[in-house]
Amino acid sequence: MKYALLLLLVFITIAGIAQQEHYEHPLVMYTLTINDSDLTSYHIEMQITNVPDTFRVAMVKHFEYDDRFWHFIKNFRVQGKNGNGQMIREDSALWKIITTGNEAVLHYSIQPPVTQAMHGSWRPFLASNGALVGGPQSFMYIVGYTKTPSQVTLHLPAGWTVATGLTVKDAHTLYASSVYTLTDEPILAGKLKTWAFTINGVQHTIAYYPLPNAKFFDTTALVSDIQKVAEEAKHLFGSLPYKDYTFQLIDGSYGGLEHKNSVTLGANSAELAEGFTDFLSEMAHEYFHTWNLVRIRPAEYGDVTYTETPPSKELWWSEGMTMFYADLLLRRAGLPVFEPGRIQHLEQLMSTYFSETGNTKISPEKVSMAANSDPGMLGDYNASTHLQGELLGAMLDLIIRDATGNKRSVDDVMRSMMQHSGQGKGFTNKDVEQRINETCRCNVHPFFQQYIYGSNAIDFNKYLQLAGLHSAVIWKDASGDDSRPLPDLRIYAWLTRQGKLVTGIEDPESTWGKAGLHTGDEIVTVNNTPVSTQRDFFSLLRKAKIGDTVSIAVKRPAGIYKTTVIVSAYKTAIVKIEELSTATKEQLVLRKQWLAGN
Repeated sequence: MKYALLLLLVFITIAGIAQQEHYEHPLVMYTLTINDSDLTSYHIEMQITNVPDTFRVAMVKHFEYDDRFWHFIKNFRVQGKNGNGQMIREDSALWKIITTGNEAVLHYSIQPPVTQAMHGSWRPFLASNGALVGGPQSFMYIVGYTKTPSQVTLHLPAGWTVATGLTVKDAHTLYASSVYTLTDEPILAGKLKTWAFTINGVQHTIAYYPLPNAKFFDTTALVSDIQKVAEEAKHLFGSLPYKDYTFQLIDGSYGGLEHKNSVTLGANSAELAEGFTDFLSEMAHEYFHTWNLVRIRPAEYGDVTYTETPPSKELWWSEGMTMFYADLLLRRAGLPVFEPGRIQHLEQLMSTYFSETGNTKISPEKVSMAANSDPGMLGDYNASTHLQGELLGAMLDLIIRDATGNKRSVDDVMRSMMQHSGQGKGFTNKDVEQRINETCRCNVHPFFQQYIYGSNAIDFNKYLQLAGLHSAVIWKDASGDDSRPLPDLRIYAWLTRQGKLVTGIEDPESTWGKAGLHTGDEIVTVNNTPVSTQRDFFSLLRKAKIGDTVSIAVKRPAGIYKTTVIVSAYKTAIVKIEELSTATKEQLVLRKQWLAGN
């Protein structure tokens, strides 16, 4: 008996040593400090135990907004159990750490760039009355241990409060169940204004960071409108996928970014004082990503990484259907939208679709793959996953309604996608096709073959007629608010990661494309003036009028190419949708239900 017990103890000891050698459970504790005596940077301390003496840390590369905040790391040093450790930079966002005693303490500061008058709402900032920190721009992680939970202790200026999607243990301590959660959920801190509402017992917090000169707006109405959108989303899916949710609203910023349990949004008090339409449109879009993109994830969007995320073929669904529902949820909630009716909204989308000809010539799969890449993958065309996807969703909605006698719609597909792919399993376009086939009990493969895998322009009238509708495209000179023709300025400049300023051509049939320019040409001079920044390029371009001559010199592998561009007017598409006089009773019923957004 003693011998058996001894063997058991030896086995347990060996198993314990083996487990320690594999380091399956390193312990990570962060301390994030903001000192109001120095608001140029914030400090991170990363305490690590139960880790190999040689390991690697990295900063996460966000699949959409890769802000490359490793540029702004200052004073990086390592302490080991017996003194200073070694730090070897192996790549831009990757470091090898050598220490002793299976533990280390990393110290570094993040010095975010000074924000402009307007800045992206997702970008970290520091100010005297608040800050946005955390996320992929702040926290390093241990490579190979992405499932490791962590704790964050906050040291903040007096009077500051916190709003975040991370689990709040107390006023100064946060918890993240994994590296993905840690780097996905930013931390809004400062002298915040907060409101709350509940839906089926789930608390939703709205935290607003105001600028010192913030204008008054109706906060009661804003909170009510946000709640209405959340209630419509809950009604669509039947339940909420989170235990609590935080809306982080930031004055003096634009845009938004979705997270698993929160959303970061630009909310300018001056604009909110004039009305909520722009804000609600952005909010509804980013909030719907809580389901469609964060949980219903493209197959290529896996765990966190410091390397390049593979391009996704499914963003037409993730972005386009989110646009579809951003508009639809607002209508269902009775909130203001840009166009009064769904037909007018569809007319506007279709007009843009035809005007930006890349949408009609490049498959949504290819456009999706180019969405988060530098310009150039689409050649001399411009196209949008958001636009293509929203229009494809509208046509698929009509197909489903027609095939099921108006008993089912794309709502049922979205619920099915959540059921099958909403628990972390990435989806492919074949999965979307299967979910639709199951919903309508019909075969949509020819539709996918032509318009999603293939590059055919959507035959809108084939599907509009299912609702007794018909469209016509009229081409006319693009004009401004004063009805005067606009100059063809369908060219832009962008800065490569190598620091080169290059051209982007939106249509090869534009004035610029016809002059022999191509996307990726390195700009040397415009009107004999050296140009090195986007601001310089746009400043010169804005002055161009119809009939003006613009000379451009660009650098190519074969040498310098010079061309003279005579700026002209250009055509744009105007789409009108009309009712068919021959519509059947079934088509009229379908149209009525579709127009009502039911």
